[in-house]
Amino acid sequence: MRIAINTRFLLPGKLEGLGWHNYELCKRLVAQHPDDTFIFLFDRPYAEEFVFGSNVIPVVVPPPARHPILWYWWFEWSLPRFLRKHKADVLLSPDSYCSLRANVPTAMVTHDLAHVHYPEQIPVLVRRYYDYFVPRFLQRADHVLTVSGFVKHDIEQQYGLASAKITVAHNGLRGDFTPLTAKEKAEVRNEFAAGENYFFYLGAVHPRKNVDRLIRAFDQFKTRTGAPVKLLIGGRMAWQTGAIKAAYEVSDHQSDIEFLGYVPDADVKRLLGSALALTYVSLFEGFGLPILEAMYAEVPVITSNRSSMPEVAGDAALLVDPEAIDDIALAMERIYQEPELGLQLIEAGRMQRTLFDWDETAKKTYTVLRRLHEA
Repeated sequence: MRIAINTRFLLPGKLEGLGWHNYELCKRLVAQHPDDTFIFLFDRPYAEEFVFGSNVIPVVVPPPARHPILWYWWFEWSLPRFLRKHKADVLLSPDSYCSLRANVPTAMVTHDLAHVHYPEQIPVLVRRYYDYFVPRFLQRADHVLTVSGFVKHDIEQQYGLASAKITVAHNGLRGDFTPLTAKEKAEVRNEFAAGENYFFYLGAVHPRKNVDRLIRAFDQFKTRTGAPVKLLIGGRMAWQTGAIKAAYEVSDHQSDIEFLGYVPDADVKRLLGSALALTYVSLFEGFGLPILEAMYAEVPVITSNRSSMPEVAGDAALLVDPEAIDDIALAMERIYQEPELGLQLIEAGRMQRTLFDWDETAKKTYTVLRRLHEA
């Protein structure tokens, strides 16, 4: 097969949730199927690190698509032309978008329907684009893959898609998240937290991630316990960060809260592996990859009792109401004051993490692509 893949989120030094999903999935598809040709469709100059094998043809498809007008141009005009030029048999679009005009069997990965549930957190023009195009993308795609059972059910409920048209292909573990030694943990604490223990948040910083309530909960935790513990927030400032800045400005414990900005991958593994716990109390997620990464790093997890997060966490996390600051603060207290609880969560994580595997995700995805081609 000649498999075209939309790879516009493979950006060197800037991989986040979608980018890491694309990276891990594409790398495995290329390795598992050396007899197939993969046409990687970038929207800007690409890095050689993303050309995963000799069976990959990297192609730059202009224009750089990071705005609703340019999205329309890229998907509805540029992409169909390049698919014809390179004689693609099928198209995999792993970023929740696809082309309505492309005359190629298409599989699309949908990561979440956050725009339906939290429309107020999305810029107006982007929201209008999603409201108009997402239902059309879901109807146009010949098959839809989702990263969790929650997202599959959400699509069925919101847009009435038949269950048979949707396949769940979970995220897996990226990189080599492994437990750190006591010495390594001490070195990380000295480097980033003045030698103290810390809770760690990982992800982009915007309203849906609920970082403002996390800061307020940490403030309560510190006031009630006086514990020598910090809160490290790893991730770029994205959009609508006013509430987050306000929570920080009124905090009584500003000196114990650190915004690290975008964290390079090597430091992510060290910071996560040395944390007292991952505090990932997002309001809504299609999957919640840091939860799985924490399980492999063998670090306790505090996460939300909503959307996909209970599905990913299983029994390996303390589940909290993300809108209840007291609930989040109490979970922090329990992790700090009950070391045996942390060990129980880590042990449960060793079992839960086996349910998610990138190789299996790649196999499910390829099965869909093969079926579309043969049909």
